[in-house]
Amino acid sequence: MTADARAAAVRIRTADADDLDAIMALERASFGPSAWEAETMRHEIASEWGRYLAAVDAEGRLVGYAGLRAVGVEGDVQTIAVADDARGRGIGRALLAELLAEAQRRGVQELFLEVRADNPVARGLYESVGFREIGVRPRYYQPEDVDAVVMKREAR
Repeated sequence: MTADARAAAVRIRTADADDLDAIMALERASFGPSAWEAETMRHEIASEWGRYLAAVDAEGRLVGYAGLRAVGVEGDVQTIAVADDARGRGIGRALLAELLAEAQRRGVQELFLEVRADNPVARGLYESVGFREIGVRPRYYQPEDVDAVVMKREAR
């Protein structure tokens, strides 16, 4: 089965408060000590300024999520995570594509994100859709002391 066919078996939908526990389990598994707090994620999911997505497999298991915050003509990719056992199937790319489409619908002209300097796979994904490095935030991810690479994408 091709990666596109495997990604097609996953349904992407808007996340809601009922997804919080599954999102937080994946958040903690993906980001460890630098994971967001549940209350922060709850506010993000409910915010009028954003849209959070849930990627759900055929068995109903949340295998990925992503979030966008857009205010005016600026936006931020807040987060993208895919379960370890679901990686390499195009789910992260599909989530990102939907975030980009949502940003366009909301009139975002400049889209930003931070990505761990030690995550070349994510950086490559972002670069493949037009994000470019514009700076570094030293020791941004705590407590691990990992730098964040700041990236920007202009509307197309």
